[in-house]
Amino acid sequence: MPVINVDDLTDKDKALMEVNQLKIEVKLERWLTSKCCEEIKDYIQAGVDEDTLVKGISEEKNPFKEKGGCVVC
Repeated sequence: MPVINVDDLTDKDKALMEVNQLKIEVKLERWLTSKCCEEIKDYIQAGVDEDTLVKGISEEKNPFKEKGGCVVC
């Protein structure tokens, strides 16, 4: 898809693009926020055992652990 510089378009072209985008958006299925939040919560809780952000990284597998300490005399 080519890149379009919006500054180079006429007002009519900008309005036409906006109308086309709104036609696309009006066809989208809408969901209640409360239903989406429940589904996201269930998805996160289903994968909590494998989630490294929740359980952390073991010291053996942590690529960012310090290799050696710094000693200040």
